[in-house]
Amino acid sequence: MNDKTYRIEHDSMGELRVPDGALWGAQTQRAVDNFPVSGLSLPRGFIRALGLVKWSAAKANEGLGMLEPDVARAIRDASERVASGSCDEHFPIDVFQTGSGTSSNMNANEVIAHLASDSLGREVHPNDHVNMGQSSNDVIPTAIHVSAALGVSETLIPALEHLAAAIDIKISQCGGVVKTGRTHLMDAMPVTFAQEMGGWAAQVRSGVDRLQSTLPRLTLLAQGGTAVGTGINAHPEFGFGFAEALSGKTHLDFKPNGDYFESLSSQDTAVELSGQLKTIAVSIMKIANDLRWMNSGPLAGLAEIALPALQPGSSIMPGKVNPVIPESAAMVAAQVIGNDATITIAGQSGNFQLNVML
Repeated sequence: MNDKTYRIEHDSMGELRVPDGALWGAQTQRAVDNFPVSGLSLPRGFIRALGLVKWSAAKANEGLGMLEPDVARAIRDASERVASGSCDEHFPIDVFQTGSGTSSNMNANEVIAHLASDSLGREVHPNDHVNMGQSSNDVIPTAIHVSAALGVSETLIPALEHLAAAIDIKISQCGGVVKTGRTHLMDAMPVTFAQEMGGWAAQVRSGVDRLQSTLPRLTLLAQGGTAVGTGINAHPEFGFGFAEALSGKTHLDFKPNGDYFESLSSQDTAVELSGQLKTIAVSIMKIANDLRWMNSGPLAGLAEIALPALQPGSSIMPGKVNPVIPESAAMVAAQVIGNDATITIAGQSGNFQLNVML
C-alpha cells in the first residue's frame, strides 16, 4: 500500500484524504485519525467473523429478494476474502475506538464494497448494499459471538482435549509410581502419579464441559435486531435467513436470539464465557505450578520428574535448565485472568439499548 500518495473520499461530514491502495473509505480513515491509542488492531478471529457476517447477510438478503443476485454474489466473494485473512492489512482501526464498534463495521462495509465494486464493474454501496438490513449495533455483538464460538469450537476445545489425552498417555507410562503426597507443601500420605495426574486431566475435562455448556447461548445472535432491537429497516425474516446461512457456512448451529433487546443491550454471554476461560486458566496455572515444583532441583529441590530440556536457563550458570513451558503457560493464564476483569467491567457498560464497551 502506498501511504505517500492519497485520494479524496467523501462521507456525510465532508471529504478527507485516504492513502492510495487502501481498500477502506472515509469513515474508516476518520477512525484511524481519531483513535491512535494502542496500536492494537482487531484480531484475526474477529475480522474473520465480520467477513462471515457480511457473507451471511448478503446470502439472506438475496434469498429474501432484497439484493440483486449479481450484487449479492460480488459481496459474498469479497466477504470470503475478508474472512480468509487476505485483507487484514486493510483493517487498521485501533481496538480502543467507539464503544459500539461502528468504525469496524464500516471498515468491513467499505472494504467489501470496494472489492465488490471492482469485481462487478459498477458501484456496490457500503451502506445500502453491504450493510443492508444491519446496524453496527447488531453486527458487532454478532461478530463477538461468532468469533468466540468459532474459537472455542475449532481451537480451544480441541486443544484442551489434546492436553487431557496427553496427560492420559503420561499416566499410562508412569501412573503406577508411588510418590509423596503433599498438603501445605509438607509431606502427607502417599499417592500415585496416576492419582495426581488424573486430577489434572479431570480439571481439563471439566473446563471442556464448562465451555460446552456456554456454547448454546454463544450461538444465539443479535443479527436482525438492527439499531435498538426492534428490527427496524430489516426484513422480518432476515435474522432467520442470516442464521441459516451462517450455520451452513460454519457448521455451527446459530440461531437468532429470542430477545434482540438482550443481545444488543448486554454482553452477559461474553462475560459468562470469560468466566469459564478464567476457570480454565486457574486450572492451567495449578498444573503448571505443580510441574515446576516437581521438577525443582535437580539437587536441592524435589526432583520428582525431569521436564524436557528445551533451552539454556542462564546467561552465567552453564548447564542450568529452567521449566520454561510451565512458566510460559502460567503467564498466559495470568493474562486470561486479567482479561476477565476487563471483560467484567465492559460487560456492565450496557446503557439502555446498547453496550458501549464492545
